Amino acid sequence: MNESAIVVFWILIAMVVGQGLMVLGWLWVLLRRKQRRNTDVYCPKAAVILCLRGSDPFLSDCVEALLDQDYPDYEIKVVVDCREDPAWGVVEEVVRRRGATNVEINPLSERRGTCSLKTASLLQAISGLDASHEVVVSLDSDTIAYRTWLRELVAPLADEQVGAAAGNRWYMPPEASWGSLVRHAWNAAAVVQMYWYGIAWGGSMALKTSVFRRSDLLDRLAHAFGEDSTICRALVQAKLRVAFVPSAMMVNRETCDVPGFFHFMQRQLLSVRLHNPWWWAVVVHGIVTSATQLLAIGLLLGALLKTHWEAAAWAGGGLALYLAAMVIMMVPMEACVQRIIRARGEPTDWLTGATMARILLAIPLTQVIYAAGLISTLFVRTHEWRGIVYRFGGGQKVRVIEDRPYEDTHPNSPAATSL
Repeated sequence: MNESAIVVFWILIAMVVGQGLMVLGWLWVLLRRKQRRNTDVYCPKAAVILCLRGSDPFLSDCVEALLDQDYPDYEIKVVVDCREDPAWGVVEEVVRRRGATNVEINPLSERRGTCSLKTASLLQAISGLDASHEVVVSLDSDTIAYRTWLRELVAPLADEQVGAAAGNRWYMPPEASWGSLVRHAWNAAAVVQMYWYGIAWGGSMALKTSVFRRSDLLDRLAHAFGEDSTICRALVQAKLRVAFVPSAMMVNRETCDVPGFFHFMQRQLLSVRLHNPWWWAVVVHGIVTSATQLLAIGLLLGALLKTHWEAAAWAGGGLALYLAAMVIMMVPMEACVQRIIRARGEPTDWLTGATMARILLAIPLTQVIYAAGLISTLFVRTHEWRGIVYRFGGGQKVRVIEDRPYEDTHPNSPAATSL
């Protein structure tokens, strides 16, 4: 038993070192990358696309923020599920009140059966652009853009080798529910992996329209469940890269419960499974991480029952060091993101002493829920997303098998990021 406990101990230490190096690299980018706010940076004509199904809590704020962008030439293309959708009235009221002339609202006219409604909406908006639009920008309805967001997101596209630029999301929930804290911990780990795997977050992403001519992206989107990984594969084909924009870390302040988070996480993992070449790396990493911790717990309990104190020390010590390291890594990550958010004048005071104590327990709970979500994603063949039921066949095939009007049946679940 001693030998097994020692092996598990060193595996846990190796995992800490590996994950620690990835976090340090991500932190270095956040700390060293300068924000570009000059008025003479690359600012081509842009089209911001907002795809909607249902009215999210911050939709009105999202549209207001888009109308206040410090950008010389941009249009907002809103595609709503249908005219009867509650989101239509929210957007229309904001546009009318502001007297905006650069907003176009259209219902989704082609409900494709081979992709998600969000990608169908993206395709509809893109098909309506003319040659003067050099950049397409996608934004989720739960994202509130700061004033220079569009300018900073588009600026990296001045580099000929860059095809897309994206920030990422960071959760600062007003209520420290278990679902919200687990989502916060899971997302913190996810943004680091997305950076190293070169995955662009579609909730705040700028894309050169020339990519449509240099790749088969439009055809890929017509058969895609999620746009993030699909766009990244097209960029590889076009020999272009994704630029990460640290200043575009976007705050989400919604609350959710554990079932709502699980459904949300499964959808994110499904998109990776269907469209990302790094899927099996994600699977192996998740399984090894979870299995090693479970093995350490099993060895610890077995050693305690048999009074093998040395084995218990190795297994328990390794497990304690691993969990402590995960908590310690969260501290500088949170501090660096808060530094970016505060620089924009946005509040960051969501953490209290009681919340920090709950996060300590939320981290191991996150690992358990993530492992369950990862395993279920390996076998799931259908998924419901805002009243739309999708079926997944072999390869990357996506089929809509049920399409019914939107109903907000999960008020405590995370916003479904548009359609």
